[in-house]
Amino acid sequence: MIITNITAIKDFIILGFPGLDPMYYGPVSTLLFFTYMAILVGNVFILVFVGVERHLHKPTYLIFCHMAMNDLLFGTVTLPKIISRYWWNDKITSFAACFTQMFFVHSLGAIQSLLLLIMALDRFIAVCFPLKYPVLITNNIVSMACGLSWIGTFLRMMAVVYHALTLPYCNSNIIVQCYCDHNSVVSLGCGGDVKYVQTVAFSLAMFSLLLPLSFIIFSFISIFVVVLRIGNAEGRYKTLSTCTPQLLISCLYFMPRCFVYLTNYIGFKFRLDIHILLILLYSLLPCAVNPFIYCFKTQYIKDVLMKRLKNAKVGMKLYSNA
Repeated sequence: MIITNITAIKDFIILGFPGLDPMYYGPVSTLLFFTYMAILVGNVFILVFVGVERHLHKPTYLIFCHMAMNDLLFGTVTLPKIISRYWWNDKITSFAACFTQMFFVHSLGAIQSLLLLIMALDRFIAVCFPLKYPVLITNNIVSMACGLSWIGTFLRMMAVVYHALTLPYCNSNIIVQCYCDHNSVVSLGCGGDVKYVQTVAFSLAMFSLLLPLSFIIFSFISIFVVVLRIGNAEGRYKTLSTCTPQLLISCLYFMPRCFVYLTNYIGFKFRLDIHILLILLYSLLPCAVNPFIYCFKTQYIKDVLMKRLKNAKVGMKLYSNA
C-alpha cells in the first residue's frame, strides 16, 4: 500500500466503543473472540464439506463456497485487531495497515452484495425458467461470474482507497470505530477535498448496495408470483423452500444496512456506541450465522450431513462392539 508523502500521521488509534468501561474490556474481547471462532469454524466447515462431497459440486453450493470464503476473510480482516485492542490494549495500527484493512473491509462488503445478486439470479432462473436452468447456470458460468465479482471489486476499491490516500492527514489520528473504514478514516483528513472524497465513495457504496438489492427484490417477487401459480400446496412449499436460505441471507445482509442508512437520511441519530454496535452487528452477524443457514435451511446439505453423522455413529458402535 502506498503512503503519501503529504501525510503527517504515521499511525492511527482504534478507539472501538468510546463509552465502554475498562472493566468490560475482558468480556467484550472474549465475546468477539468466540464470534471469530464461530466464523472461522463455520465457514471452514462449509468450504471443506462442499469440497469433499462430490454430490454438492453444483452451482448453488459453489456460490455458498464463495460466500463462506468472503465471510471468513471479512472476519479475519476485522476481528483480530479489535480483539487485541480490548484483550491486550493494542490499539495502535500503522498508516499502511489501516488503509489495507479499509481496502479489504469495503471490497469484501461489495463482493458480498454481488454474490447475493448471483445467488438471487440462480434461484430466479431455477424457479422461473427451470428448463433453461441447466444451460444458463453451470459450474463454469457461476465460477466466472463469482471470479469477476472478486476481481472487478478489488480493482474498483483500489481506486477508492487511492483517492482517499490523496488527502493530507494532519488532524486527529483517533478512529472512532472498531476497524478502519472509509468514512472514519477520511473524516480525519484535512483540506477542502475531504467532502468530495466522501461523496464519491458514498455514491459508489450506494450503487454497490442498491443495484444488487433492486434485482434481488425483483427476483424474489417474480419467484413468489410463480409459486402462487402452482396448483398444489406441496409443490408451492417445495419450490419456496429451495429459496429460503437465499432469502434469509439476503435479509441479514441488506435489511440492517438499509435501516441504518434510512435513519441517517431522515436525521435520526443513534448514540455513538449504539451506532458502532449496529455496524459491527450487521457486518459480523451474517458471517457467523450464514453457515448454519446453509446447513439447516438447505435440504440437500442437511440430508448429506445427517447421512454422514448416522454413518459415523454406526462406525463408532461397530468399533466399540469389536
